[in-house]
Amino acid sequence: MKISLITVGKTDIAWVRQGLDMYVSRLKHYAPFELVEIPELKNVSALARDQIKIREGALILKSVKPSDDLILLDEHGREFRSMEFAGYLEDKMINSGRDLVFVIGGAYGFSPDVYSRANGKISLSKMTFSHQIVRTIFAEQLYRAFTIIKGEPYHHE
Repeated sequence: MKISLITVGKTDIAWVRQGLDMYVSRLKHYAPFELVEIPELKNVSALARDQIKIREGALILKSVKPSDDLILLDEHGREFRSMEFAGYLEDKMINSGRDLVFVIGGAYGFSPDVYSRANGKISLSKMTFSHQIVRTIFAEQLYRAFTIIKGEPYHHE
């Protein structure tokens, strides 16, 4: 099983990128992992938010195979404690047999087509984070989940 994280736009804040790169390199010790950065749309000032979401959604869906288990990081998704997320991830790894794709959308969220294609939604917090920072936060939580699954001394509870 391969795990991917799709993001809309590049991670261009240096310290966020540094943290993201660190966790991406750590994740590769536990599972095949890929970070896919979909380029931001150009010349969108004349577009409405819904039009932007539709165009970004088309690019997201183009990056997803029909067999992928698509999970959106969404403010209305299911919240987990770290131990619960580790159990969720382990269950997916054991029972799904499909590649797992997590998606962080653009500033305006996801298009209806992306929501329709999704197999689930998770939320990292009731708080709102920038779309740049959430990448590193999620990569760290994914790394934390693997260390919990493997019984390694990273997570303390």
